[in-house]
Amino acid sequence: MPEIAEALPKYLQIAQHIRDQILRGDLQPGEEVPSERQLAADWSVSRPTSARALEALRHQGLVEKRQGSGTYVRDQQVHRRARERYGRARQTGRIYGPGEYAVIASAGYADAPNHVAEALDLGKDRRAIQRRRVTNSGEQPVEVSTSWFPAELGRRAPKLLEPERIRQGTVMYVEEATGRRGSYGEDRVCARLASEEEAAELRLELPAAVLVVHHVVYDLQDHPLEFAEAVYPPGRWAFEQGYPLG
Repeated sequence: MPEIAEALPKYLQIAQHIRDQILRGDLQPGEEVPSERQLAADWSVSRPTSARALEALRHQGLVEKRQGSGTYVRDQQVHRRARERYGRARQTGRIYGPGEYAVIASAGYADAPNHVAEALDLGKDRRAIQRRRVTNSGEQPVEVSTSWFPAELGRRAPKLLEPERIRQGTVMYVEEATGRRGSYGEDRVCARLASEEEAAELRLELPAAVLVVHHVVYDLQDHPLEFAEAVYPPGRWAFEQGYPLG
């Protein structure tokens, strides 16, 4: 069982652990989450602390309490960010959860735009590997994303250049193919209007606002491994973070 750290209140650590399970897809809509009694035993905390953790999840809209039955994952629309997908891939070998799949729209070499070249530290040579995909949940498109990699990875990780799905995700595949392990990621989040192409792929009527996440993965030597831009439709829960004040 995970150990309690001192950085956050205990109830928030428990709530975030369960939230991550929900966002990764380990806990599916309709599934029961551990009870107050079970959480208290697993985390070595008091019942009031475990009850407060479940209450925090209810406030976030992730779970619902059913009288006389228990607490269950709600059927809500959420964005699955790279952080949750990496966690799932490392645990299960698959980057997508049940009901999710990606369609690879294009893959190959391309000239990287300025912000991508800067993020990947490409220097004067802007040639890079580009993979564009549309992620679906059921029959609904929920994300359009474009990943960029340094061009030299094409020799050691040739699947990046093929318009086929990579089951374990691109980062884990690159790790396996090259030995370069992803160490940490950085996200920047903003909102803007969708382009015509994005609106068509996400089935939106223009004008439409979208959530945009710029994501960079660094290896153990702090060298950029992947830059990705993910575009999400409006009206879906993005992420929430609890933190102490002071």
